[in-house]
Amino acid sequence: MSYDPGALDSALAAAVGDDSALQAELRGAFLDSARRQLEGLRHVGGPGDWRIAAWRLKGLAASFGVTDMMDLSEAAADAAPRDPETLRRIERALAALEQAHIDAA
Repeated sequence: MSYDPGALDSALAAAVGDDSALQAELRGAFLDSARRQLEGLRHVGGPGDWRIAAWRLKGLAASFGVTDMMDLSEAAADAAPRDPETLRRIERALAALEQAHIDAA
């Protein structure tokens, strides 16, 4: 799966227009929240907590229009808790978004 950081940028531009400072601030807020959600996935208890953590990440991604992360989060909800491959996929997607954020700065 390829990760499309442009979806985040498009959603932010649609929400705040050409205000690049506000776009950068919101992009940073999304990335911080996504990192926290990923940490939550790494440290959950059982299957119910895992699904809730995955759904939280999906909701965050949905609110910013990051469909690739939504898809990964939905798949995570059906995976075993703390599944290493699932976590790696989410980490890679987040790293791609973070790199795009760095490149845009």
